[in-house]
Amino acid sequence: MANNKKRFKDFGGASDTPAAPLSFALYGETFDAVPKVQGKMLIELVKKADSEDSGAAAEMILSFFEDVLLPESYTRFDALITSPDKVVEVDTLAEIVGWLMEEYTNRPEERPES
Repeated sequence: MANNKKRFKDFGGASDTPAAPLSFALYGETFDAVPKVQGKMLIELVKKADSEDSGAAAEMILSFFEDVLLPESYTRFDALITSPDKVVEVDTLAEIVGWLMEEYTNRPEERPES
């Protein structure tokens, strides 16, 4: 006998609890990011990062910073990462993206035991 009972789950909506602000420092400057982002943005970042098209992955990472940093912080951040005087290596950019992703997904990466 077939079970025709409707299955349903309510996934809710916006949380009433405001997310804590996100900030990080680089070269002695503090940069502020939005406290939450759309899940779709994070999925697209992961998808492009796993792509064999390194140009698409790089473009997504740079646009990620523009999307998540508050306007004043992004202006200063962009000036810093294009400055001839202060070099910000790609590993550092990747580390910042990784940290922001951890914070946005509430899933910190497990640290290797020393």
